[in-house]
Amino acid sequence: METASYWSPFQLYGSHPTVYSNLNAHIASENSPWDPHWQTAASLRFKVKLNDDRLARKKQMKICHVDPDDVDTSLATAVPAHQMASNYNTAIAAVLTLFLLPLLSVGELVQEQPLVLKYHNGQLLKGRITVNLIWYGTFTPIQRSIIVDFVNSLSSAPNAPLPSTATWWKTTENYKGGSSALVVGNQILHPAYTLGKNLKGKDLLALASKFNELNSITVLLTAKDVAVDGFCMTRCGTHGSTRNAKNAARTAYVWVGNSETQCPGQCAWPFHQPIYGPQTPPLVAPNGDVGVDGMIINLATLLAGTVTNPFNNGYFQGPPTAPLEAVSACTGVFGSGSYPGYPGRLLVDKATGASYNAHGANGRRYLVPAMWDPQTSTCKTLI
Repeated sequence: METASYWSPFQLYGSHPTVYSNLNAHIASENSPWDPHWQTAASLRFKVKLNDDRLARKKQMKICHVDPDDVDTSLATAVPAHQMASNYNTAIAAVLTLFLLPLLSVGELVQEQPLVLKYHNGQLLKGRITVNLIWYGTFTPIQRSIIVDFVNSLSSAPNAPLPSTATWWKTTENYKGGSSALVVGNQILHPAYTLGKNLKGKDLLALASKFNELNSITVLLTAKDVAVDGFCMTRCGTHGSTRNAKNAARTAYVWVGNSETQCPGQCAWPFHQPIYGPQTPPLVAPNGDVGVDGMIINLATLLAGTVTNPFNNGYFQGPPTAPLEAVSACTGVFGSGSYPGYPGRLLVDKATGASYNAHGANGRRYLVPAMWDPQTSTCKTLI
């Protein structure tokens, strides 16, 4: 059973967190009039027009909250990249000024609601969790070591400088049930492409069912020359669960594909030029591999979603069939001060120019996305 698919920031973008904390919820709704595509909904190159009917109703109800449905957007003339942030702030200021000023005299302001992921009283994955890896297709030893080091460093990298991947993962302890300690277990290599190079959903389930251990996550990784149903079109990865035929016990799984040759502009941003939106220069990947460093971002997103919503009844917002989870609710945010097209403030290696925000095991450096913190109801960044 598939629980949640993950879109990259340029397939489904959240928004500037201080303006529309609820934008992802509106995007997730099939009935929302807000265009879910980056080039329309999240581009900084827009002009703003108020929806007079909606705002009139809100004024009558004395609701002082602007949300995406209150604004009509359309693409405007392209502007230079250095002007985008200024234009964005000006547009939002215009919206807030036009709508909020008439209400200020009333003195009954309603603060914008924080982003909240509801707990649905289901099982979470806590304690010691074994992560079994399946490598489908061709991966070099270096590529495998980058990913193995990442998983190991989430729970055990005592000598890693701060900020670290372990510090990032520690936020999962704020969800009910305590800590989730990930440990790499068994690994299976499939360099012969035994199921071919075009995988269906049933093929993913068949591969993920190779391990049926309790308190484990099976991580299936497909090589850059492997096409998967929906990959690049509707998702960059997914997580779900399989059932043991003997005892009906469920085992969580994650699938992530290498997008290097298929859709790096969608699934490896910000390490590749985006397909849509502001054409800002791509960042230099911290491990020198755009495809694998992009996989790290997607894997981090899905591992966090798996431990906090493994069986579709944990923490999430929106419909169960398309939930916003621990990290996917913060899509596109990597550092403080982020906005659409800009990942936020990051660390930069002076020698290589590579951007990162977390230190990992064996001297590795990684870029990890923001994670929703239940204690503050905000998207938490390391920097």
